[in-house]
Amino acid sequence: MGPVTGLPDLLRECAPQVLAAVFRRYGDFEACEDAVQEALIAAARQWPQTGVPEQPRNWLITVASRRRVELLRTETARRRREESVGHESPPPARGDDELALLLLCCHPALSVPAQVTLTLRAVGGLSTAEIARALLLPEATVGQRISRAKQRIRDTGTRFDLPASDERLTAVRQVLYLIFNEGYTASSGDALNRVELTREAIRLTRQLHRRLPDDGEVAGLLALMLLTDARRPARTRPDGTLVPLAEQDRGRWDAAAVAEGVALITRTLTSARIGPFQLQAAIAAIHDEAPRAEDTDWKQILILYGLLDHLAPSPMVTLNRIVALAMVDGPAAALAELESVAADPALARHHRTAAVRAHLLEQTGDREGAREQYRLAARQTLSRPEQQYLESRAARA
Repeated sequence: MGPVTGLPDLLRECAPQVLAAVFRRYGDFEACEDAVQEALIAAARQWPQTGVPEQPRNWLITVASRRRVELLRTETARRRREESVGHESPPPARGDDELALLLLCCHPALSVPAQVTLTLRAVGGLSTAEIARALLLPEATVGQRISRAKQRIRDTGTRFDLPASDERLTAVRQVLYLIFNEGYTASSGDALNRVELTREAIRLTRQLHRRLPDDGEVAGLLALMLLTDARRPARTRPDGTLVPLAEQDRGRWDAAAVAEGVALITRTLTSARIGPFQLQAAIAAIHDEAPRAEDTDWKQILILYGLLDHLAPSPMVTLNRIVALAMVDGPAAALAELESVAADPALARHHRTAAVRAHLLEQTGDREGAREQYRLAARQTLSRPEQQYLESRAARA
C-alpha cells in the first residue's frame, strides 16, 4: 500500500480505464457505470485509512466487477448464468479499451451535446454536478442528457469492440475540440475561461495521442490545444476583462506549452497527411513564435488559412482569413471580402462578423461605423467578458 496523495486525480484517471474493462466483459453501459461509481466511492472512503493499493486500477476493477455480478444476480432470469460468471477472474484493463470507450461515447446515434456530455462523464470521470457547472447547465438537464445517451446506446445494441474508423475518429476529435473551445472561450456566462474543460480536453487528447501516435490529426489537435492554451495567462486582466492577442504580454505565455506544441506540429507536418487541425496548429505556432505582435508572419498565416478554407471551410475560418487579409493587403480589401460573404446565414447574425467589421472600419478611419458595429457585436454575444471588451472598444473608437 502507498500513501494517499492526489487521490481525486488518481481516481479520475482510473475511472475510464476501469469502466472500459468492466464494460468490455459484462456489457450494459449504465449498469457497469453504476458499478464503477460504487467502486470509486469505496476507494474514496477506504484508501485514506488503508493507503492506495499497489495496483489501484486492478483493485477498482475487482470491486466494480463484483458489484456488477451482484447486480446481475438479482435478475432472476439470468441467475444461473451469472453465478458461473461470478467465479471468473475480473477482466484486466487493456490499452485499447479507452479508445473503444471514446468511440462508444461518440456513437453517431447520439447528438453532439450528448456525445460531449457522455465523454466528460464516462471518459473524463467528471460527476454530473461538475459537468453541469462546467457547461453552465442545470444538473437535472445534464443528468437527463446522460441517461438518454445511455439508453440510446443500449437501444442500438452497440458492441464495445468498435472499429476505429476514420469517420468515428473524426467525431472523437471534433468532440474533444468542442470541449476545449467551450473551456477556452465560454459561449456564455461571466467567465471567459472554464479551465476545468480545457484541462480535461488536453488530458483526453493526450491519451488519444498515446493510443494513436501516427494519427496526424490527433497530433495536430493536441498541438493546437497546447499552443492556444499557452496564451491563457495573458488573455484577461485582473478584473477579468479580455485582452486581445495583439495586446497580450507574451512574457506571461506558458513557454513550456508553446515549445511542446511547436515541436509536436513541426514533427507531424513532416510525417503525416495534412489535415485541418494540423493547419490550425501551424497558424497558432506562427502566432506563438513571434516575439512581438508586429513580428507575426501574416503572409504565411494568410496562405495557411487559404489551405484551411479549401480543406475544411467554416464561418470562423472565413472570418479569420479576412483578418489575415487585412494584415497583408489592408482593411479596404478585407472589408470588400467581408461584404461578399456576410450574407451567409451562418455569418449574418454572428457577433464575430460585426466585431471584425468594426475592427476593419476602425482601421479605415470610419469611427462612427466602427462604434455602431462594436455595439452590435456586444449585443449579439452571450459572453459577459466579450460584451465588456466590445463595449470598451466602442467607447474608444
